[in-house]
Amino acid sequence: MPTASKLVAAILFAIVGAIAAHLFLPTLPEGTPPGYLREVSALVGVVWGWRTMGRRVGKGMGEAAGSGIVTSVVMLFWVMLLFSIYLMIHRSMRQLYDGPTDALLGVLTIMYDYGHNLAAPATPVALIVGGIIAGWLTEIAYKRLG
Repeated sequence: MPTASKLVAAILFAIVGAIAAHLFLPTLPEGTPPGYLREVSALVGVVWGWRTMGRRVGKGMGEAAGSGIVTSVVMLFWVMLLFSIYLMIHRSMRQLYDGPTDALLGVLTIMYDYGHNLAAPATPVALIVGGIIAGWLTEIAYKRLG
């Protein structure tokens, strides 16, 4: 059921996803094209902001902050998974894998490699702080708009 708080959560987490993706771009390996990282991250933010944060409102500001962080972590997982699958398909077209098992393991390897890029503090801080703020604003929207 569409509610104002779900819409607010979708919009805010789209912004959080786009900002986090923009901050992640400098950590990509040299020569890696960014592709649609910002746009896909924003779209994932819309989906999981609506589904995760939009459903967890009305329990107070503390719970909203925690739900915002959870939503950010869910977004991070799905963005990394989607782009790892995309890169695996791109690499498999160049026949870099011996079979389907190697390709599936390649997805996990790519996720692991990009996970190391999260050691730079900009992206995790943006996800955590942005998730908390978006969670609070979603809670405020719930209280004011119903």
